[in-house]
Amino acid sequence: MSEEQTLATLMATVFDDANGSMTPPIVQTSLFSFDTYQDFEDRMAGRSDQPIYTRVQNPTVAAFEQLMANAEQGEAAIGFASGIAAITSTLLAFVKPGSRIACVEHVYPDTYRFMERILRPFGVEISYHSVEAFENDAGLLEGVDLAYLESPNSVVFTPMNLVKVAGHAQRHQAVTMIDNSWASPLFQRPLTLGIDIVVHSASKYISGHSDTVAGVVISSLEHISRIRDLTLPLLGAKLAPFEAFLLTRGLRTLNARMMQHQATANLFVDRLATIPQVRKINSPGANAVPGLTGRSGLMSIEFDDSVDIPKFSDALAHFRLGVSWGGFESLILPARVGLAQAGEQNSMQKFGVSPNLVRLNLGLEDAEDLWADFMVALSKGAA
Repeated sequence: MSEEQTLATLMATVFDDANGSMTPPIVQTSLFSFDTYQDFEDRMAGRSDQPIYTRVQNPTVAAFEQLMANAEQGEAAIGFASGIAAITSTLLAFVKPGSRIACVEHVYPDTYRFMERILRPFGVEISYHSVEAFENDAGLLEGVDLAYLESPNSVVFTPMNLVKVAGHAQRHQAVTMIDNSWASPLFQRPLTLGIDIVVHSASKYISGHSDTVAGVVISSLEHISRIRDLTLPLLGAKLAPFEAFLLTRGLRTLNARMMQHQATANLFVDRLATIPQVRKINSPGANAVPGLTGRSGLMSIEFDDSVDIPKFSDALAHFRLGVSWGGFESLILPARVGLAQAGEQNSMQKFGVSPNLVRLNLGLEDAEDLWADFMVALSKGAA
């Protein structure tokens, strides 16, 4: 059985419900009561796992967490209110003043901002390195407490040989943490490649419908227990039951959606290669690195100077201007807008990104319609 079939079958789980529900019931409550004093005492003493308060435990959320653990082949998972909540809650559980983080270059901008605005002022040392530097090691991870990774990384989408990097990290006893939102569990399972902790912005492909903001962390029972004990209850960025219900729905169509995203992306990559105004296509495909088995619908392309980016963007009919990605709809995000956010001057230079770069989220519309739209807009945007 292929990995795709295995994942699709896992998502068909019948939930443990007295009524035989095919979907997890939405347990919309803030707290849970106990039948006896002894039951209450046992729970507070940690002798039972009966739910007590939805900020830390809820049956609907637990059902989603189990599906994500199965999908990533981890031992356990925790759902969060957003992707950045999953990232920050995990980082804060594993670093302290004096800790050292080695982070991949071109990381998700809000992860970068959290490291620079929150962690660094609190005494955490952060350094940024290329994908190639992580793969080659050369002592990069010596003395590092945590390696923060993305494969591929944001904006420029450079894939990383996670087997190599995990081996270097294990030799230096560094914890490895990766954002796997781009590939989803369908096309990449970092835990099986030696990575310690996987995070997702579940708002993206896991949800798949642009109607949910959520995050999730998957790892060993030991690591998840640490997060559940420290930052989940004390920071309070919990996943709500209704969002967990929507995410479970999204997971059940992940296989079909990702295959369509990939088919459209393959079409664009092949045809973009023939367009003279396109300098570079950033879109790693299957087998670009060990463990990567497919191409998602998120890519970026760099135009030459003959293309007027604002005119091109405004001429698109099927691509909407907007942040985020992973839903049904196709989106465009010009780098000069997406990275040049208020309060951060010279951000294009900071992130080392060409002002002629645009990010495309290829949705689930007809691929030929999307391509025709792209070409019409390009003709209007070219000088």
